[in-house]
Amino acid sequence: MNYMLNNENAIYYACGYSCDNALYLSLGSEAYFITDSRYTIEAKAEVKNAEVVIDRDLYGRAVKILKKSKIKKMLFDPKEWSVAAFQHLTDNTKVTFQPEPDFSHKRRIIKSDEELKILAKAAKLGAKAFSRLAKEFRQNGIGENEFALTHTAKSILGGYGKYDLSFDPIVALNANAAKPHALPTKKRMKEGDLLLVDAGLKYKRYCSDRTRTVQVGEKFTFGTKSKFSKKKIQKAYDVVRKAHDNAIAKARSGMKAREVDALTRDLITKAGFGEYYVHSTGHGVGLDIHEMPYIASRSETIIEDGMVYTIEPGIYIPGEFGIRIEDMVAMIDGKAVVL
Repeated sequence: MNYMLNNENAIYYACGYSCDNALYLSLGSEAYFITDSRYTIEAKAEVKNAEVVIDRDLYGRAVKILKKSKIKKMLFDPKEWSVAAFQHLTDNTKVTFQPEPDFSHKRRIIKSDEELKILAKAAKLGAKAFSRLAKEFRQNGIGENEFALTHTAKSILGGYGKYDLSFDPIVALNANAAKPHALPTKKRMKEGDLLLVDAGLKYKRYCSDRTRTVQVGEKFTFGTKSKFSKKKIQKAYDVVRKAHDNAIAKARSGMKAREVDALTRDLITKAGFGEYYVHSTGHGVGLDIHEMPYIASRSETIIEDGMVYTIEPGIYIPGEFGIRIEDMVAMIDGKAVVL
């Protein structure tokens, strides 16, 4: 198969190493990792099953390799490439470039046993970080605004520099939590507030992802059985938790992704909160924080053993509050196992 990559995670999956300035060409039985001299030492030590090519002009060198190979067709993922980069490479060859959206994500949708072990470790590290974060927020979070709380979350999730983060954490209070991807504000945390935290870290480049919603108090933890003083919030929380648990208990390999989505959506809709469930049930997690499969109401993807994805139902009432509970699951022996 002939294909080219310029996305860091796609390249890493192909050859075991990547950097922020590289191209990868797979030409039948031959493969080339093209980068500049800043990465010579690491590339030659880490790249597997590909020839390392060092050149300041990555695209010019790629054109030379393509012309020499005399191949006629090359696959690429149009989502990975800027127009300028693509034209730089393709305007100078007679190769037919065939678009294949999500090319690398499709190859990565089924995780190997080793990938499953790494993802499980990432999830466990993330869970431990959430426990440390709850303790820090209990002891020192009262009176701090969302900007400071988010900074603290970054530090603790990242192990104070030990781990990269899967994404910028979401730390949202009360009405701000009604925005699924809330940005921090000057709102300060106080006893009795609703607190939503969505965060993850990377282990060996693989991501974790977890969300918890709690009421701030002396003894709160980031568990999944939170208690709230306001009845409306408690009712919504119990519905979200029931939907979360239902999907994990009943998801099976062989289902379509939309059927897994329905395991959360139908319960939330029946409880009268359907209009406030504004996103899909989940997404795949791996080298990228969002990858296949997508657990959405229109997805025809067949769920298979080896897939890893999130279950994250939510209810978001504008101007009032938002609730989300999220865990990563792996399909093992036909069932969903929480990582």
